Amino acid sequence: MTGPLPDPFADQPDWAPRPPRPLAVVPATERVELRGRRVLVGLPGMGWRGDLRADDRVVQNARTYVPVIPEHEWYRAEADQVEVFAPLVPVERVWVETVGSRPATEGERETGIRLVSLDGPAHRPPTPVFEADAVTGRRVVHVEGGLEHRDLRAVTETYSGAEGDICVRITPEVEWYRWAWRGQSPTTLEVPVHLLWIE
Repeated sequence: MTGPLPDPFADQPDWAPRPPRPLAVVPATERVELRGRRVLVGLPGMGWRGDLRADDRVVQNARTYVPVIPEHEWYRAEADQVEVFAPLVPVERVWVETVGSRPATEGERETGIRLVSLDGPAHRPPTPVFEADAVTGRRVVHVEGGLEHRDLRAVTETYSGAEGDICVRITPEVEWYRWAWRGQSPTTLEVPVHLLWIE
């Protein structure tokens, strides 16, 4: 027998779930629902700011604006049913994060420097948590049984769990932010790293 043996775990091993669908960033000028969605604001060629949520469009003096709220304030307003200040941003300066479609081929991941266009905000594809330098506080996607669970934050770095798995503790985003504004510790879930991706 000559040549290397075939790898029985090549392509998609049974124990490793497929990565989550990547995020796509679309202009808010398109017909897309805005209330509660994650948005980025900025100007082409200048830069972008994230960790924001939007409310429904507002028309004033024949111009369309989007009320934009820092994400922690949006969660506080929704959880405590309070009003928060939301500056109005011209709709053409707002971009919306949507869940994109799965690529036709899932080839090798890009490494190194990645050049992007400054015409619109760019977003990296999901990164496996086990490839990340640090994860505490990062947005993560938990993939389990083919389902994608989003709006989660990592609460710890990787550690060795009770059963020997390499794990990260995660929490729903609303609890992550409640921890900041009330000091109330979040409920967490221990998840093996092979089920987590940084969004």
